[in-house]
Parts: sequence; structure tokens; C-alpha cells
Amino acid sequence: MKRLGFLSIALASCLAVGCSNDRTGNETNTTTASGSVGTAGDADRSEVTQGDKDFAHDLVIANMAEVELGKLAKERSASADVKKFAQMMIDDHTMAGDKLKAAASEHNVPVPSQLDDKHIQLRDKLAKLKGAEFDREYAAAMVDGHQDVASKLESRIDKTKLSESKAQEADNVAGTKVETRTDVSTVLPEKSNNVVTMSLNQWAAEAYPVVQAHLASAKALDKSAKRRK
Repeated sequence: MKRLGFLSIALASCLAVGCSNDRTGNETNTTTASGSVGTAGDADRSEVTQGDKDFAHDLVIANMAEVELGKLAKERSASADVKKFAQMMIDDHTMAGDKLKAAASEHNVPVPSQLDDKHIQLRDKLAKLKGAEFDREYAAAMVDGHQDVASKLESRIDKTKLSESKAQEADNVAGTKVETRTDVSTVLPEKSNNVVTMSLNQWAAEAYPVVQAHLASAKALDKSAKRRK
């Protein structure tokens, strides 16, 4: 009888230990799983996507091109308006380019250090011209270039604010006088959980009103240049 009682106590003890071990194992597994999910989530939020790489690459080149072509325009143009516009390109795109490169560097996004073949060919073409002929080609290139940049920026801007900005910009484009600035409504970045994407979107939202102002001025410059023979 005493032996049976002893076996019952031993069996109960083993069951208790087994339950305790199972519970400890479950807690460990849960903690490990939870930790793994958290780490993966953080990694996803800081991932540098191919889209972000392409965007930074293209826009860094675009800013470098505007600066180089602006310097060329100051040397080869015969128009005070063109030279004024060119200085605006140098100032604004140097600032925008520096801010973009800083944002890219912060998140280890690679950026180019020189122009691509497309912009080198454009620069070499314009370098062979001067006077009114240069002005016409330069102004046309500025319209095309800023339209392309604006299109890339729009993909990273809040769509509601973008519509408001476009509506106001349409109202601003009325005359042909070249202005150094055209005020447009404030735009907001497209929201993203990825911190790299969000940083580039914020840069795009800040740059967009300036690019739209440049585009309006470039169109006015283009009309003016085409009237000169």
C-alpha cells in the first residue's frame, strides 16, 4: 500500500515537470518567433528597393545635367533672359542635387558621379552652338528635361495635393515673361512604411514645386527664343 502511494506521488511529480518543460519550451518558441518577425519587419522597412535606386540614379543625373547645361548657357547665350534662367538652374539644381545625394547617402542608396550618355550627347550638341541658335535649342531642351523630371517626381507625391498643384500651375502659366520663380501650392509626399522610400518621397515633394516653376519659365523662354531668328 505504501509502495503504491509512493508510485502515485512520483508519477504526479513527473507529469508536473513535463508540463513545466512544455510550457517553458512554448514560451521560448513564442519569444523566438516574435523576435524573428520583428527583425524581418525592421529589415523590410529599411530595404533599398530597385525602384528607389532607379529614382535616385535618374534624378541625381538630371540635377547634374541642369547645372552643367546652365553653366554652358551662361557662356554661349546671347540673351539676358536665358542667362538669368541658366543661373537659376545652377543655383536650384545644385541645392536639390545636394539634398538628394545626402538623403541617398543616409540610406546607402548608390548614386552616379557623372552624366549618362544621353545628357553627355545633349551637352556636346549645345556646346557647338551659340547666340540665338543656342538659345532655341537650350530652351527646348529645358522644357523636355523638366517635363521628364516632373513626371518622375509625380509618382512619389500625394495624388490629391498633386491635382491641386497642377490646377494652380495652370492658372499661373498665362504670359510669356520669364520669371525666376512661380509659386505653386504645397505638395505632400506619397506615404510609405519603407523609411528609404519615404525619405526619397519627401525630397520629391519638396522639389516638385520648384521643378514646376522651372517648367513654366522654360516654356515661356522657349516661346521667346523661337521668335528670335
